[in-house]
Amino acid sequence: MATGAITPPPVAGARRVPRGRGFLHRRLAASPMKDESMMISTDGRNEETDTDSLNVARGLSHPGLSSSLSNKASVAPTPLLPSGPSDLRFNRLRPSIDESDCKYKRLFGCYVAREAVIDEEYWIAAWLRAEDHYENESGNRYVESFKRKFASKEFHALKKRCSKQHGEKYICFVAVKNDDLRRTVLNSVVGTLDVCVRHPLHGEKFPEEPGKSSLHCRIYQPDQPKFGYVTNVCVAKYARRQGIASNMLLLAIDAARLNGAENIYIHVHKDNLPAWRLYDQIGFKMVDQDGGSCRSSDLCLLSFSS
Repeated sequence: MATGAITPPPVAGARRVPRGRGFLHRRLAASPMKDESMMISTDGRNEETDTDSLNVARGLSHPGLSSSLSNKASVAPTPLLPSGPSDLRFNRLRPSIDESDCKYKRLFGCYVAREAVIDEEYWIAAWLRAEDHYENESGNRYVESFKRKFASKEFHALKKRCSKQHGEKYICFVAVKNDDLRRTVLNSVVGTLDVCVRHPLHGEKFPEEPGKSSLHCRIYQPDQPKFGYVTNVCVAKYARRQGIASNMLLLAIDAARLNGAENIYIHVHKDNLPAWRLYDQIGFKMVDQDGGSCRSSDLCLLSFSS
């Protein structure tokens, strides 16, 4: 489930990246599998982690990642790597709650929703969005290649949006497993969403996704109250129906309010019934059936106000 999804670059074709040395061929949002203990060598030290709910690649190599397993056919799972050179290390251990030192966080069940704090979490958030965007195209031959390009573009765009210092406050939230196991970052992130807080733009009647306001000039109206805009709500398939999306939304609402937003908006596809039920449960109400300033007639704009 995603709202305000970004549009991927035009591509010709669909599914599967060619197999080769240098990356692991797998899907992050795969169906659950039985938990199994794994020893990963990280900087010369053995760390025990958990490979729950992820497909484990068989017989493929990953540069800089080694494993000591009773079953030598298995290696640590990882989403497809970025296209170019990257310093991302998917076998690094997740930051603890104390180490992350987040201003916004929400504990629920065996998870915690908080800000993304390291690049690997931003990348997995981007990969979850790619999985969600192409979820209904599993039969497409080149879909894995498309997802890889989508995730790479979204990763860089996400980092850029979150680093902005003026005009907009943009935060990427992730839902992370919170237990006593020594998990890697890859095996921890199960959900993501973004929230943007800003003043309306000149000539803007209804809010729309950040960066998509082509019909309006980029001049803010500081005399108008700020609003929050939530987008890119995604949860990994194996982790759905556990309250992850609703708790991330509640955290986003709290963060938007703390940053001065009076109303929080979100777009939803008119046929996305699970999303409608979720947003209605949280307290969102429809304010425009034509998607506000969006040009898509398939979107509806919802608003949450205290």
